Amino acid sequence: MSENENLSRGLKNRHVQLLAIGGAIGTGLFLGSGRSIHLAGPSILFAYMITGAICFLIMRALGELLLSNSKYHSFVDFVEDYLGNGAAFITGWTYWFCWISLAMADLTATGLYMQYWFPHIAQWVPSLIALVILLIMNLTTVKLFGEMEFWFALIKIVAILALIIICTVMIIKGFSTNVGVSSFTNLWDHGGWFPNGVSGFILSFQMVVFAFTGIELVGLVAGETENPEHVIPKAINNIPIRIIIFYIGALLVIMSIYPWNSINPDKSPFVQVFSAVGIPAAASIINFVVLTSAASACNSGIFSTSRMVYSLAKENNAPESMKKLTSRKVPSNALMFSATVILISVILNYIMPGGVFVLITSISTFCFIFIWAIIVVCHIRYRKTMPVLASKSKFKMPFYPIANYIILAFIAFILVVLALNKETRIALFVTPLWFIMLWVIYNILKSKTKNQEDINKNGATELRN
Repeated sequence: MSENENLSRGLKNRHVQLLAIGGAIGTGLFLGSGRSIHLAGPSILFAYMITGAICFLIMRALGELLLSNSKYHSFVDFVEDYLGNGAAFITGWTYWFCWISLAMADLTATGLYMQYWFPHIAQWVPSLIALVILLIMNLTTVKLFGEMEFWFALIKIVAILALIIICTVMIIKGFSTNVGVSSFTNLWDHGGWFPNGVSGFILSFQMVVFAFTGIELVGLVAGETENPEHVIPKAINNIPIRIIIFYIGALLVIMSIYPWNSINPDKSPFVQVFSAVGIPAAASIINFVVLTSAASACNSGIFSTSRMVYSLAKENNAPESMKKLTSRKVPSNALMFSATVILISVILNYIMPGGVFVLITSISTFCFIFIWAIIVVCHIRYRKTMPVLASKSKFKMPFYPIANYIILAFIAFILVVLALNKETRIALFVTPLWFIMLWVIYNILKSKTKNQEDINKNGATELRN
């Protein structure tokens, strides 16, 4: 493929840096942290530290693999090299499904959040409008996608930093709330660090892991980054700092103001804190932040799924038409295809309740864990089969191979945790059907390709005779 047939490298350093932050901050933090705190108490901080460390190591493995070959535009490319075409087919379409389901859920959330201000509007209407706007912007240029994510992420960052600053001032001044005085001692004065025992701590990992899904999106934009050798390592190496500030920092100050057992698990703890400060528009402010967070996730979903279909098409694992690029080097057909599938969520919002998304999102979480495992396995294969190339790497994954096996053990642990939870257990039994279906489709396509090659070969033989 010639250079002018490649994707545009229109993402600048600031786009990727903010994209890295945005990928690690979502509704799992804004809305799901209340439930996590309810399960684990202050020990939720340790759950975020552990999961954050694991995700950092996964990203280091991903970064080393992507930078080992300048021709790699996404992780499907190295899966093809190290695990074969069948694994690349399954991995690519699984990652596509991960983001399709998240985009569908977040598009539904966008409609629900808009109903807060406009209760008489059917929730499918804002969902449809949001999808059309995001699709048009993605069709324009990749730079515009970067700009959208830049501002979406900036809103989330400002909101969390404002919360941390306000809460720190409240703690220093000993601000009194309806449940007592703000103090760091609230972290251990209400049952200690593990008030619900080890079981509560373990069960909290479900929501914590869900909060980190999508962090690997930085690796998917490598093919559209102006200077991947500089930008990708910087974005990945800053992940621990971001986790400490945005996750650990935010939840630490929240639980210092409101003891963990005073936080309502069904509401955002961010809303409770802003309300305690006396900001009358607290609910509207948080609703706006969460709305932009949902729009950001949907935007990332449209972008990532289209690039994944484009990568699959390049390896003949998707229709040839999906390789088509516009004059601005945007994969238009792949974008339209993904957006059309996401449109199903708008139809479902119109004809049936949104409960189906609980199942879809649970399956998506399992699929994301599968993607993480594949990245780590590919890294092991790369180090074992390409020792000379690996020795030249300037961005080596630390603690290889021990770190790889620690990650795989952690993933196995999460599968057990998800199996223990009745809300996600059903997804454990449904998800294998997805992989079986993909394997069957791959073998059918492979058989058709082989038959066509045999026909062409026989035809050529007859002509020679």
